[in-house]
Amino acid sequence: MTLVFRLFRQSLAGLVLLVGLTVLLGVAYPLVIWGISRVGADSAEGSPLVVRGCVAGSALLGVDPKAPDGPPQAGGTPTPDPYFHARVVGSGEDAFAPGSPAAGLPSNQGPNSEALAKWIVRRKHDIAARDGVPESDVPPDAVTGSGSGLDPDISPAYAAIQIARVAKAAGKPEDEVRKLVDAHTEGRQLGFLGEPRVNVGELNAALGLRPPNCG
Repeated sequence: MTLVFRLFRQSLAGLVLLVGLTVLLGVAYPLVIWGISRVGADSAEGSPLVVRGCVAGSALLGVDPKAPDGPPQAGGTPTPDPYFHARVVGSGEDAFAPGSPAAGLPSNQGPNSEALAKWIVRRKHDIAARDGVPESDVPPDAVTGSGSGLDPDISPAYAAIQIARVAKAAGKPEDEVRKLVDAHTEGRQLGFLGEPRVNVGELNAALGLRPPNCG
């Protein structure tokens, strides 16, 4: 009886420990972490940008919206394009490649790459034509991808050359659009880290622009 009682007591203790740890680590801990992840503005929901009831993108990922009819064609009439655009994505000379996270792949081209130099020349030409500015006004970040390929921010200089096109397509005064750009321009982190930047998704959302997938 003593041996049986001892085995029963040890089994009961093991069962109690199993149930206790299951409740603590399998239920209580996940619930606490889930609750913490949803506290504050930067919750774990992907930082969605909602425009008129439609999730138009993320504040953390540079998913570039494209005008339904595409970019202006060489020698043709420019297609009205009301969006501010992010940096180029993927690899190749096409500055208007689909702005999808799936396209955010590195080009694997270094600073001495002749292919990259050729792509930059073509991208600069196309972006200048789209925004109606001289090629010399196109800033470097407009024709080069970021390290991740999914940078949501552009330089104030790149935003500036897009203001006239966006204002005309959206039927808004340029001064109004310029004020929105200024309001969405962030300075260097801690005053000295990085460069001033403009979040493209947040700027388009402030303009009330819904991407084509929102209908």
